Amino acid sequence: MKPPVIVLIGPTAVGKTKLSVMLAEHLNAEIISGDSMQIYKRMDIGTAKIREEEMNGVPHHLIDIKEPKESFSVAEYQEIVRQKIAEIDRRGKLPMIVGGTGLYIQSVLYDYSFTEEAGDPEFRAEMEALSDKRGAEYVHGLLKERDPEAARAIHPNNKRRVIRALEILHTTGKTMSEHMEGQRKELLYTTALIGLTMEREVLYDRINRRVDQMMDEGLLDEVKQLYDENVRNCQSVQAIGYKELYGHLEGRASLEEAVETLKRNSRRYAKRQLTWFRNQMDVAWFDMTPPVNIEQKKQEIFTYIAGKLEL
Repeated sequence: MKPPVIVLIGPTAVGKTKLSVMLAEHLNAEIISGDSMQIYKRMDIGTAKIREEEMNGVPHHLIDIKEPKESFSVAEYQEIVRQKIAEIDRRGKLPMIVGGTGLYIQSVLYDYSFTEEAGDPEFRAEMEALSDKRGAEYVHGLLKERDPEAARAIHPNNKRRVIRALEILHTTGKTMSEHMEGQRKELLYTTALIGLTMEREVLYDRINRRVDQMMDEGLLDEVKQLYDENVRNCQSVQAIGYKELYGHLEGRASLEEAVETLKRNSRRYAKRQLTWFRNQMDVAWFDMTPPVNIEQKKQEIFTYIAGKLEL
């Protein structure tokens, strides 16, 4: 039998963190972050990182493993998480991936390959020379024209990934997501894939209030610390919550305007997350719209997990 894995996904602010800890305690599970930005140290408030006192002793992995100036790729995430799943399974505990970065989670569950297949060293060298001559933004612009989805996902300064996406397009005629979709074969794990959802207006209101709470908790100070450390043009500070406040610190927006933009971008991100999960993954959805009995919902989800994983 394939190793069992629980996956809990959903849009930002839907309530994944609290419920995941309750489930982990009930199931003797360890939690692996499925969020591409919680890997960064000193980026706590803006990424809604779980606090130690909220963990209730449940081990959490892939949090605070990189410095904000370091880059991080989906291929790296895939490798580290698969190792973690094996370690947790060997300890006789259940691995549970919790988060909202769909592509990262999907890369772990399915047999995606990030090897040099679909490669053209000559084309790659040509793009590298073009990047050196015209700049990273120019090459990223080429990607934006040909594969807008990949361009949105890859920071212009991540030259290696930008060129790799162009190379895949050049050699296969397929976008990065089409290339990965073509590779997708079967699940590597016995997977219970749970999604949390909520009525849209209620979710949007929660997002707005959470942004206000983040500001009250000192998000601006957190962002200013990174700004003062000269963390610039890095993958980390392209995250929602950081790029908007960088705009304020650089004089391109008032604080009020930056906060409103942050709320708007967070709502749009939640909508994209839900669309992506519904289109790309076979998810069992559970409605968390208040008023909801969290204990009852936990029991419903546990019953579903027990059936899928034959616990």
